[in-house]
Amino acid sequence: MEKAERSDAAFDIVPTAPLVIGDDVKACADPVRGYASLYVGGMGSREQNFYNRLAVRMGYEKEAKEIQDLYLDRKYAEAAAAVPFEFIDRTALLGSVDRIAEKMQQLSAAGVTTLNISGYGASQEERIGTLRAAAEALDKSGVGD
Repeated sequence: MEKAERSDAAFDIVPTAPLVIGDDVKACADPVRGYASLYVGGMGSREQNFYNRLAVRMGYEKEAKEIQDLYLDRKYAEAAAAVPFEFIDRTALLGSVDRIAEKMQQLSAAGVTTLNISGYGASQEERIGTLRAAAEALDKSGVGD
C-alpha cells in the first residue's frame, strides 16, 4: 500500500476458513482433509504452490512435502490422511459454537477484517444449521459489526 502511495487506505484482510460444527473436534477435521490436501498438495506444481509454502512456513515442512507427493501421484485419500490435525485446526473453524467464537476473536485480534466461511454438512439442512451456528458464534464473539 505504501508503494502505491495509499498507506492511509483501508485494507480488508479476508481469509476463507472451512467451518465444521460438532462436539468432537478431531472428527470435525475429517471433512476438511480433502480440501486441505488439495490446497497443500495440488494447487500448482512442486515448484510453485503458495499453500504448500504456507504450510512449510507454519512448521509443517515434512508433512507438506508428503501431502504434495501423494496428491501429485493421484493418491488423494492418502494425501488427505497425511494432513495433520493440528494444521487443520489452525486453518479451519472446528467444534462447538463457543470454540468457534473464540477462534473468531483470535482471527479478529490477528487483523482479519472479513471472515469468509465455507460451511460443511452432508445435506442442505446440515449446511443451513452450520450457517446458523456460525451466526451464533459471531454474536458470541463480539467481533462482528
